[in-house]
Amino acid sequence: MTKNSAKDIETLIRARYPLIYVVSFEEQRVLANLKKVTATRSKKLLCWSITVGLEMEDGSFLTELKDPLKILEYIQQSDINGIFVLRDFHHYLNDPVVVRKLRDAGHNLKITMKNIIFLSPLLKVPTELEKEIAVVDYELPGKEELIEIIDQIAVSISAPEALETLKDFEFKNKVTEAALGLTAEEAENVFAKSLVEKGQFDINIILSEKEQIIRKSGVLEYYHANEKMKEVGGLDELKKWLTKRGKAFSPKAREFGLPEPRGILLLGIPGCGKSLTAKAISGLWQLPLLKLDVGKVFSSFVGSSEENVRRAIQTAESIAPSILWLDEIEKGFSGIGSSGQTDGGTTARVFGTFLTWLQEKKTAVFVVATSNNVSSLPPELLRKGRFDEIFYVDLPSKEERKEIFKIHLEKRKRRLAQYDIETLATSTAGFSGSEIEEIIVSALYDAYDCDRELTDADLKNTIKSMIPLSQTMEEQINSIREWAKLRARRASSIAWENEVEKKRQIEI
Repeated sequence: MTKNSAKDIETLIRARYPLIYVVSFEEQRVLANLKKVTATRSKKLLCWSITVGLEMEDGSFLTELKDPLKILEYIQQSDINGIFVLRDFHHYLNDPVVVRKLRDAGHNLKITMKNIIFLSPLLKVPTELEKEIAVVDYELPGKEELIEIIDQIAVSISAPEALETLKDFEFKNKVTEAALGLTAEEAENVFAKSLVEKGQFDINIILSEKEQIIRKSGVLEYYHANEKMKEVGGLDELKKWLTKRGKAFSPKAREFGLPEPRGILLLGIPGCGKSLTAKAISGLWQLPLLKLDVGKVFSSFVGSSEENVRRAIQTAESIAPSILWLDEIEKGFSGIGSSGQTDGGTTARVFGTFLTWLQEKKTAVFVVATSNNVSSLPPELLRKGRFDEIFYVDLPSKEERKEIFKIHLEKRKRRLAQYDIETLATSTAGFSGSEIEEIIVSALYDAYDCDRELTDADLKNTIKSMIPLSQTMEEQINSIREWAKLRARRASSIAWENEVEKKRQIEI
């Protein structure tokens, strides 16, 4: 994504690019910037849509030009030195006659110094025009633009209290940060709603609305930083690494010569805390967390999948510094090799888009990818430079299991002195963190059913009745462990003792 889209468009116009494709939901914002360009370049700005035809500068309409082919012919034949904005023209770029017309028009437009700008929320460029069209992803409003919107809204709604609070620079900055990732119109609506409901700018209202708006994208979920790193049992090496890297987001770190952290890949066994860690990073660093559902990226509409991942990346970058979480990434990118035969190359193109961004991104978006099956991951993803580090999350050791028992018992308001944590940890060799939590929950159900307090006996009986994943998936776990020995860094300094092989001989 470009950092100054308006300037990029102006540069392309000055360089006589005949065909420019601007990807944006914000028609009015783009058109307002284009008017500034035409004013300085002595050009006319004319807008077309299928519903009204061509709108001239004096406000009149040439309704006879509603047809896509007719407007292209008019542009070619017209002696107007102008910029012709074609709104939602992507619908007609699958017509071979339209495509051919545009290819023919390219050279002529360059000579006559006319420009065609396709303005659409979706990027759909046919293969024939890939070399002819320059693409610009129009970035979402930044802090400066949002501050202008805040001031305008406060004045227009006549909210004296709000105007007073805006004198506090720190508060004003928090309000703008809360709105990052929204379009200008969405920001206006959210600010107005906050003023109408509360009489002032309420950050909680803004964040709540922002969460709903982001969720409407269908591929992103906004998470609040509720989980704490102390809720993650064990993984001391990973925690140390994250604590160090968290300091690198500051301007002081840039002055020192440190780049922003790029991301991590968490490999390991299901239920061992990978997803919990991703959420806890958000709480540790106090950064917004966006979860990208890789499965939802792949839409049934041709071309939509690539657009989905582009939009998700754009949103994550617009609220940077931020964390982008890709859970079970292998489920989305496992079919790269056969993509050309099975889905027309969609998976490969989406993966390529993501991989390029991961390698070249300049914004402070920290990527947390988790995976349970390393054998399904494309080798390109594991190459150095994609992530800062690859961590392997193994089954918890005895000491880590003790910590996990304490975390979940305390979370459920139980006194630790009442329970034999040492024996419980010993008897759960081969259990994952999530399985230990399930032991406690299941035992609580038993105790509640008998209308009494939770006891050691309840926990021990539950342990006896459970078969851990380490037994049912022993071969797969060993395979992951062998792969990680030479290719990944351990998330824990405590080596997992192979207690499963002892067949849990200790009597509970």
